Amino acid sequence: MEWVLAEALLSQSRDPRVLLGALCRGEASAERVETLCFLLQRLEDEEARGGGGRGAGALPEAAREVAAGYLVPLLRGLRGRPAGGSDPGPPARHRRRVLRAAGAALRSCARLAGGSQLAAALAEEALRDLLAGGPAPGAEAAVEVLAAVGPCLRPREDGPLLERVAQAALALALAADGDGGEAGPAEDAAALAAGRLLPALGQCGGAALRAVWDGLGAAGAPPGPGRVGPQLLVLSALAERLLPEPGADRDPRTREEGPDARRCWRFWRTVQAGLAQAQDALTRKRARYLLQRAVEVSAELGARCACGPQEGNGPSLFWWSEKKKDELLKFWENYILIMETLEGNQIHVIKPVLPKLNSLFEYAVSEENGNWLFHPSWHMCIYKRMFESENKILTKEGVLHFLELYETKVLPFSPEFSEFIIGPLMDALSESSLYSRSPGQLIGSGSPLGLKLQKFLVTYISLLPEEIKSSFLLKCIQKMSSRHWCAIPILFLSKALANVPRCKALGIEALLALRDVLQCTMITHQILLRGAAQCYLLQTAMNLVDVEKVSLSDISTFLMCLRQEESLGRGTSLWTELCDWLRVNENCFRRASDCSCVGLPETSSLNAYVKNLVQEYMKSPALETGENCFMPDWFEAKLVAMMVLLAVDVEGMKSQYSEKRRTQNVLRIFLDPLLESLMKLGTNAYMPLLKTDRCLQLLVKLLHTCMLKGSSTQDDEVFTLLQNFVMSTAESISEFILRRLTMNELSSVGWKRGNPIWRVISPLKNASIRHLQEMDHGQEPTLGTQVQRVISMAALATVCEATDRTPELQLGSLEAGPTERFLSALPLNHTLQKPHAEEESSLCEESSSSQGWGKIVAQYIHDQWVCLSFLLKKYHTLIPTSEGEILEPILPAVQMPVRTLQAALEALTVLPSDQVLPVFHCMKILVPKLLTSSESLCVESFDMAWKIISALSNTQLVFWSNLKAFVQFVFDTKVLTTAAKIKGQAYFKIKEIMYKIIEMSAIKTGVFNTLISYCCKSWIVSASNVSQVSLSTAKNYSELVLEACIFGTVFRRDQRLIQDVQTYIENLGHDCAANTVIENTKREDHYVRICAVKFLCLLDGSNMSHKLFVEDLAIKLLDKDELVSKSRTRYYVNSQQHRVKNRIWQALLVIFPRFDQNFLNRIIDKIFRAGFINNQASIKYFIEWIIILILHKFPQFLPKFWDCFSYGEENLKTSICTFLSVLSHLDIIAQNIPEKKPILKQAFIIVLQWCFSHNFSIRLYALVALKKIWSMCKTWHVEEFDALTSVIESSLSQVENMPGAGNAKKNWQRIQEHFFFETFHPLKDYCLETIFYILPRLSGLVEDEWIAIGKFTRFTDIPLDSGFQWYLSPTQLCERKPGDWAQQDIGSNSGEADDQSEWTDVQKKIIPWKNNVPDLDLELVFQDRVAKLGKSISRLIVVASLIDKPTNLGGLCRTCEVFGASALTVGSLQCTRDKQFQCLSVSAEQWLPLVEVRPPQLIDFLQQKKAEGYTVIGVEQTARSVDLTQYSFPERSLLLLGNEREGIPANLIQQLDVCVEIPQRGIIRSLNVHVSGALLIWEYTRQQLLKHGDTES
Repeated sequence: MEWVLAEALLSQSRDPRVLLGALCRGEASAERVETLCFLLQRLEDEEARGGGGRGAGALPEAAREVAAGYLVPLLRGLRGRPAGGSDPGPPARHRRRVLRAAGAALRSCARLAGGSQLAAALAEEALRDLLAGGPAPGAEAAVEVLAAVGPCLRPREDGPLLERVAQAALALALAADGDGGEAGPAEDAAALAAGRLLPALGQCGGAALRAVWDGLGAAGAPPGPGRVGPQLLVLSALAERLLPEPGADRDPRTREEGPDARRCWRFWRTVQAGLAQAQDALTRKRARYLLQRAVEVSAELGARCACGPQEGNGPSLFWWSEKKKDELLKFWENYILIMETLEGNQIHVIKPVLPKLNSLFEYAVSEENGNWLFHPSWHMCIYKRMFESENKILTKEGVLHFLELYETKVLPFSPEFSEFIIGPLMDALSESSLYSRSPGQLIGSGSPLGLKLQKFLVTYISLLPEEIKSSFLLKCIQKMSSRHWCAIPILFLSKALANVPRCKALGIEALLALRDVLQCTMITHQILLRGAAQCYLLQTAMNLVDVEKVSLSDISTFLMCLRQEESLGRGTSLWTELCDWLRVNENCFRRASDCSCVGLPETSSLNAYVKNLVQEYMKSPALETGENCFMPDWFEAKLVAMMVLLAVDVEGMKSQYSEKRRTQNVLRIFLDPLLESLMKLGTNAYMPLLKTDRCLQLLVKLLHTCMLKGSSTQDDEVFTLLQNFVMSTAESISEFILRRLTMNELSSVGWKRGNPIWRVISPLKNASIRHLQEMDHGQEPTLGTQVQRVISMAALATVCEATDRTPELQLGSLEAGPTERFLSALPLNHTLQKPHAEEESSLCEESSSSQGWGKIVAQYIHDQWVCLSFLLKKYHTLIPTSEGEILEPILPAVQMPVRTLQAALEALTVLPSDQVLPVFHCMKILVPKLLTSSESLCVESFDMAWKIISALSNTQLVFWSNLKAFVQFVFDTKVLTTAAKIKGQAYFKIKEIMYKIIEMSAIKTGVFNTLISYCCKSWIVSASNVSQVSLSTAKNYSELVLEACIFGTVFRRDQRLIQDVQTYIENLGHDCAANTVIENTKREDHYVRICAVKFLCLLDGSNMSHKLFVEDLAIKLLDKDELVSKSRTRYYVNSQQHRVKNRIWQALLVIFPRFDQNFLNRIIDKIFRAGFINNQASIKYFIEWIIILILHKFPQFLPKFWDCFSYGEENLKTSICTFLSVLSHLDIIAQNIPEKKPILKQAFIIVLQWCFSHNFSIRLYALVALKKIWSMCKTWHVEEFDALTSVIESSLSQVENMPGAGNAKKNWQRIQEHFFFETFHPLKDYCLETIFYILPRLSGLVEDEWIAIGKFTRFTDIPLDSGFQWYLSPTQLCERKPGDWAQQDIGSNSGEADDQSEWTDVQKKIIPWKNNVPDLDLELVFQDRVAKLGKSISRLIVVASLIDKPTNLGGLCRTCEVFGASALTVGSLQCTRDKQFQCLSVSAEQWLPLVEVRPPQLIDFLQQKKAEGYTVIGVEQTARSVDLTQYSFPERSLLLLGNEREGIPANLIQQLDVCVEIPQRGIIRSLNVHVSGALLIWEYTRQQLLKHGDTES
């Protein structure tokens, strides 16, 4: 078109100058400049052909005039004009169009003008503008000019100019924003420089190309992720110039001038960075293009080529050899295929390609010498691309594949491999979701990725050279400490390191890094995971630390980072392992010069260190600050106590078979300085306070560490010795405590009336009371007097607590003494006035008086309530039920309960949450007394306490103790009983709080456990007195047990993962010390149901209150089942609705033995009605089981059971199998019936009717029942059926010996082998294991619903009788595995009359899509319908069963109808009712045959269509897919479309005859599924039209 326009203009005038002058006048519109460009190009073409007859002599001058007089001013004007901002509106687009045309015209002018002077001048001017750094539009115009005139410059004469232009262009191109920033004019100029200017300069070769190449290599290191994009843009633009051309190697001069990028390591590092690190698809595509182009060039050239890494020796980054051409091509072909496939980001597409990754490793390692042939960084690019994928499934697959490398092959060592492990691999491993269980894996069996990680690290580190191993481990540990890891990744990494074989690889630097990792583990709130990680990190240190490089001081500091209450508890396996490690290495540690060995029986570095440690600790501090110094830090005391006990236990190991007195002597030597100081406490009044505090701190820590959970104090020789030592100093300590008015932390020593502490209690109480009674006489209190009062109250509280815990200290008389009267008369919630700072006070005192006084006052009030709690508990019998009963109370706080409870409410508003526990204890005693007379006050106390509990977080240490105390006073048996009697506000408030606690349990796991456990224990204490306990109170709160029976939340993935890992740690038992130290709180949701079930198991059906409770609960369970069944919530396998119904029927089975005939008369109809409802398989089994048990125990209900078969077939077809399954266990039902023949006759008649059902599944169930009944008839010799013997036996024989291997025979075999008919025994298998574990497992319930029987035995809060035998199943049912016969109803509760599909697995075998027309061929149905519609159709079937969105299905329906497809297959015909479907289909579903084939049935459907001659075609991108433009569709074509997100599943890809791929030119990898389908449907139609010569539209 352009040439026609130019020719037309030239035909109007013989002189081109006139035309040029005319075009240069007027407004510089885009059209005018483009016309000028076309004309100049036409003239240039004529000039080149030598046809310059049209004023040829004047053309150069005219060209110069056009350039100087029009184009250059035009471009200058455009340089200064604004670009219209970053949003390219019409002005910006117009300017760019003018720029492009003006640049092209300028190039033609330069060529027509002859010589390079004009081009050089224009280039110099444009270069000045570019270097001046003006506005972006000016740079863009300058780039256009340089791109236009650059090719006109002479390589030799204008070499310096070309070099400067190339440098400026490269700088501009590399300055583009590579971080994905917002695009603007500057980025446009940079893209223009890279895309047009640099390739133009590349044509000049020589200096320009060398300048660009040198500029690219000047950066040194490979570019980072943000800068790789611009570099790859430049490299891909110059790819043809930077890579040698085929044949160029024959010309030496060409090789000297042009660079060969293949030989430059920076080029390959940039390509690798683009493949692995680039965030945008276009940059990655450029990197793949450069790699593919380099491989193609190498194959064409055939010459040897090699590029070594920057590091020197090592495998080449790229090499080529003609001898290895086939292997190299195969390697790079697979490599590029994998990288392209990864762009799809879909696991089902990528997974089949991963085996090719294994072959890459096989190609990359030499079989001869085991060295790398290809640099391993290429493989790392693939893994890094997978690790950084947004699809976490793909990331996990990549990590697993990498960790499996050393399972089948041994790879040579490579530094890059190690760096990759420490870098990208560990970054990927920090994602917690990767550690989830695999489908079908049992809970608690461990993370597959965690186990593979352990195996990989052990193998890899074992293969590392010794000189590398240390640095690798150090970097690995430092990486673990460089970021905040979640609990699960740090746990599995620590476990993997702990299993590395022992070696001396780590020094002090690594030990410090391990300490940092330990501190990282403290961040998580998951205590068990935190403790387990600490255990493994300590084992890592013991296995890998070189003891000659670290001192005992370093080790002790490291051990202090471990929490003894979470991991390193004395008496655990970890403590023993540590002692053994210290014993073996005690003389190998780096020695400290200041250790003294004097007085020890044998010289030992550990003993010397510990002795010196105690001596240094006991030295008087250099600086004393008098009475006002702060309490010393506990850290040092904790360290000394731990090391003393470790050293003593190590000594005990050494003297295990020798003298036992050795341990006593060593302990005595260690503690001599401490015991000496303690003996002086009572007599030496001048001992520095700091020293006394440190002595008592060490004593407390020794006792605390020695008594940690995990150590058995009964047979502990060390604990006995320590106790004896402490008791020898008890009198001195007691006198000191009396003098200092405190006695905290000594309750563990032991209390006897004869010991010295007892003699101190009375003077201590008197002194404390005297201090509290002293008045200030109108003066402002000083800090000293106020602190004395606080400590006095604390001392009284401690005495009360110790007296309450220790019966020996109680006098036995209830007569109130002076202490009790004083405490009872104290003003409640009395606060201490803030003290006045004295002038002579020290800085320490001023600081104390001005800061933290609120905490001191809170502690003072807390201690008041501790004392009051003691009084209320001791004198609870004196508490009146109302205020007015006592006029002159002796104990006011006890005998005036209303005032005390009001004060408790006030205290709750004042005290912080960690100090309210004694207030709750007081409320527990007061509320039952006052509930009748002061109900509103009690309700207020419930409300106030609940507000405190609900505001707490379950990760706070005080939450669980506060919750337990709250439950104990709100749900106290007396409170519940009284509230239920009066049915007032309190009753409804308790119910409200109950449901709030249950609601809270969905967020805070374990809350409901506390409530149900306490209530059940209070209702029934033990099985021995169960018959004497009345459940009349519990009956009013049976909703609590109901909710417990059906409790269980569906957790988020992260919550479920944490629970799985915790279960895995718990299953390790004593192998993980955290299990010993940390108490198993049994806060899992399962324990709520376990508690309720064990409670129900204790109920006695002969006890009337128990019986009424059970009946009330059963009715509520059935009502709940009916309510859930009517719910509109989607009912699918393992949904919350399914789980709740499953739990309901499990609970009904548990309490079934307590039902009598009268009660069953009331509920039998509800149970039978439940059988008619569409249910999931597990629920059907439970309903069938309970019906069998009812009919076995009470045959009187058989008539009602027979009535269930009398409903119409339409109502029974989705539930009749339930009742037929019951009949298959008729032998169990008939056990208690003396006359069995009438029952057999009735069952026989019913079953025969259903053997003739048109539904294949019903016939199968009826045949199973018939086989059972007929065997019973033969056993009992029922003469009435003798005439039918030959018919029935021949029928059963025909079914058994069915010819062929068709679906019918397979289904008959499967249903007979099903556990419910073959192994299950309704009576023998009636046990907790079957109900809660075996049956849920066999019926396909998710593992979360399986409750192992071990959990029932571990839950000891409600113990069962030792003779309880109802736990384990005695049959072989537990050995069965889930079969492939699934008894499950399909459809909603309403049910559709013409939907005969019932079981998923059965449908797959009997071709269920034919149910609507069982006697006709599918193809004939299509043709018949089309004939009625009166239109021509093709033989194309479009299968859209995998598509979910109604919009896509509606659009496909319309497309198929328009192009005459024979049928459209969908996953569910219900989609046609969707408004979005109807909106897009515009009634096409009325004119197009639609067939329902559900996704599980697709394999059978595809196989049937193949048998009918159809070619199954998949629309998918695969390694062997055929281009759509090259594929010829057969007439009988079946088009299978994939899911919107996942595409076609891998199992269906195997069923395809061919995969067709739509050719693409863009960056985005996929089209919308409707668009893809429409393109293929049209292509099929087009080809068929051409074949048949059909010209109709």
